[in-house]
Amino acid sequence: MPLDLSIIRSQFPALNRPAIFFDNPGGTQIAKPALDRVARYLVESNANHEGAFATSIASDAVLDEAHRAMADFYNAASPEEIIFGNNMTTITLQISRSLAREWKEDDEIVVTRLDHDANVTPWVLAAQDRGVTVNWVDFDMEDGTLHLDDLQKALERKPRFLAVGYASNSLGTINPVKKIIDLAHAFGTLVYIDAVQYAPHGPIDVQKLDCDFLVSSAYKFFGTHSGILYGKRTLLEKLFAYKVRPATNQLPGKFETGTQNHEGIAGVLGAIEYFEWVGRQFGGEFASNLAEENYSGRRLELKKGMTAIHAYEYELSRALLAALESIPGLRLYGLTDVRRLDERVATFSFRLNDLHPRRVAEELAQTGIYVWDGNYYALNVSERLGVEGQGGMVRVGATHYNTLEEVARLKEALIKIASG
Repeated sequence: MPLDLSIIRSQFPALNRPAIFFDNPGGTQIAKPALDRVARYLVESNANHEGAFATSIASDAVLDEAHRAMADFYNAASPEEIIFGNNMTTITLQISRSLAREWKEDDEIVVTRLDHDANVTPWVLAAQDRGVTVNWVDFDMEDGTLHLDDLQKALERKPRFLAVGYASNSLGTINPVKKIIDLAHAFGTLVYIDAVQYAPHGPIDVQKLDCDFLVSSAYKFFGTHSGILYGKRTLLEKLFAYKVRPATNQLPGKFETGTQNHEGIAGVLGAIEYFEWVGRQFGGEFASNLAEENYSGRRLELKKGMTAIHAYEYELSRALLAALESIPGLRLYGLTDVRRLDERVATFSFRLNDLHPRRVAEELAQTGIYVWDGNYYALNVSERLGVEGQGGMVRVGATHYNTLEEVARLKEALIKIASG
């Protein structure tokens, strides 16, 4: 059955207010199962790691289950391939240091101008430290898609490493990551995927992608402020970990330095349980096809849930595109071809007449509609489009708890702003 928005929205306590949340690419509202997990952890099992007493044992059980749940969400081969950290940026800075230890001065790496800066600057800094050449891949300024021909040319130079996003947090573009990964591996290049923007919107399968690393942040998919890295076990076991001496050399603890945000990790587990619930409630029509792909148990329910979410958000994308294109004086960036909606998530960036993006965001906020303005840390995108010095863009990002009625209210508010 299709998503029932009244049931879906009842799972998000923050939605019980007169506000429309289109600020989702910067952070979604928390689902009730995630909120409940945080509270339950702090009341029932708030303790440090590997103690001999009841609350510590209970705490470790929650953390172990969270690793298993994220392995199911990513379809990783094992929970030992799941690393928790503060956020995507911090994890990436940490892993960049480990990977760069093996780089040599005549090596090259590749980054793109379409990526969030957290999947650019950590690698650029590491390359500077090691004397490694950085090659940049640009994107098409008209439709916001990567120049794949230029990417192939960069990969033909056999770089050690490629960092690329699953989806753009600025323009909404979904990159053909499977094609990119296969191409990179043909030249012996490791691939690090930033899936922060994509994770709330569709199913992820790291084994099918064959990516070497993939990272997301749970506060972007209805959970808590925690980053989650997948890495192939063979690579994680080989990499040097920067850690204190008493820390374990075993995975996943090898890279989970210091005392982790245990209640936050419990919240991630709750977010995965929410997706599992969505799959049971609304993913029935996708069950047979997904079962043929050898998913079962929680992995099947998660893929059902994310597929149902993706299908509904396709309609949201269609409605948002139509609404924004109808606004006089609005310039929309990125893909605008309705026939290519499957190549983007429901994230749209625009400028309205000669109005500063912050002013548009403030006027929308006065009507109870929350959106972002600026560059959203996708600094290379705003610079490349020539809008960085003019306040960037206004960004509207929908997720599956948004409604078509909210899209209509956004359209009405923007028409009023455009007309002065």
